[in-house]
Amino acid sequence: MSQPRDALKQRLLQEARQRRQQRPEGDTAPKPAASSVDERFTRFDRHPGYQQLKMMREGGKRLGIPDPFFKVHESTAGATTVIGGRECINFASYNYLGLAHHPKVIQAGIEALERYGSSVSASRPVSGERPIHHELERAIADTYAVEDAVVFVSGHATNVSTLGYLLGPKDLLLHDEYIHNSTVVGTQLSGARRMSFAHNDPAALEALLGRHRRQFERVVVVIEGLYSMDGDAPDLKRFVEIKQRHQAWLMVDEAHSFAVMGDRGLGLREYCDVPSGDVDIWMGTLSKTLSGCGGYIAGCRELVEMLRYFAPGFLYSVGMPAQVAGPSLAALQLMKDEPERLKRLHDISRYFLEQARLKGFDIGESIGVAVVPIIVGSSVLAAGLSDALLKHDINVQPILHPAVPEKSARLRFFLNCDHTREQIDQTLDVLATEWKARAN
Repeated sequence: MSQPRDALKQRLLQEARQRRQQRPEGDTAPKPAASSVDERFTRFDRHPGYQQLKMMREGGKRLGIPDPFFKVHESTAGATTVIGGRECINFASYNYLGLAHHPKVIQAGIEALERYGSSVSASRPVSGERPIHHELERAIADTYAVEDAVVFVSGHATNVSTLGYLLGPKDLLLHDEYIHNSTVVGTQLSGARRMSFAHNDPAALEALLGRHRRQFERVVVVIEGLYSMDGDAPDLKRFVEIKQRHQAWLMVDEAHSFAVMGDRGLGLREYCDVPSGDVDIWMGTLSKTLSGCGGYIAGCRELVEMLRYFAPGFLYSVGMPAQVAGPSLAALQLMKDEPERLKRLHDISRYFLEQARLKGFDIGESIGVAVVPIIVGSSVLAAGLSDALLKHDINVQPILHPAVPEKSARLRFFLNCDHTREQIDQTLDVLATEWKARAN
């Protein structure tokens, strides 16, 4: 029985060898011709995103309004900056306490660079861990009066990675309708169900929880401490009461509120007089007042340990460079050592708010702390006013549709502790004149 089988096997192998010898080198078995694919799906210049960008640029060109984005700053961006070789009053940077160019902050970066080099050259779980990481995380945790903290190399990735890891398809995330994109992307990554509630409306959140809480396992509510588009803040006590009643986690994104709100700059919890332990997840960034780059999560030990070992944006990313961690650590200390900076920021923010109101500008619901919008109601008008102000050496960015609804297009003013009343008066006078000229 085995001999005929072996003979058949040998004959088949011999025929296969002959076929290979007869086939021209490099030839492959015939393949059916690919059907034609619409070039919309093969060319980048036909991608909807590029088409939208092209349309925006063409529209701006027809209206005589240059692209308001990617202005090149040729100096430190504080209360003033240099653009195109001209010194401008600057309202477009997050350097709220003016620490990004503080000598002690700069020196901290230099010393960390000299000691540890320009990169830690590995993810922290592998071999990228440095003492300065622990110092910064301990300082953040102590400032928040929580057990631990962990820093990520990107603020956006902090939310994406944290929410993407903590939640799954059986979970629910509820967020303020004005929440940052990073929360939305993090929820998409997780596969969790996502719902939004009306801006700063605890009753709307309560209604959603009442209808949906029992349908899901874990539920996370995400709000911001200071909304960067509107300069307003939530009633933290109400949100804490609601999350406790419905057994949900509460996460507060303090990208713009930490080191800015409260008498000592301790953020939303100080501003609302709420114990830090009443919030389950504190998130913030290092790129604003803390003068670095990246983000952090602060909370209980178990939360932080999980993120250190499993959050993809931490586990699979290189560790924070020491020369980024060092300045943030120094800025955190300076925030406490030089409280007069925060007082000046609060004073000048209130002055801007009051003067804008007196001139009849619509500043929305801003509480007058670091961020004040002036709503103009048209993307074209916002872009035109921004360009006109720059010609007067005043730099302020327009916020256009679709970042905000068209009727809410605005100029967004970031205040700095080093701004003067004279600069505020000059800016608002020029804005009023330019706006009136466009209305006539």
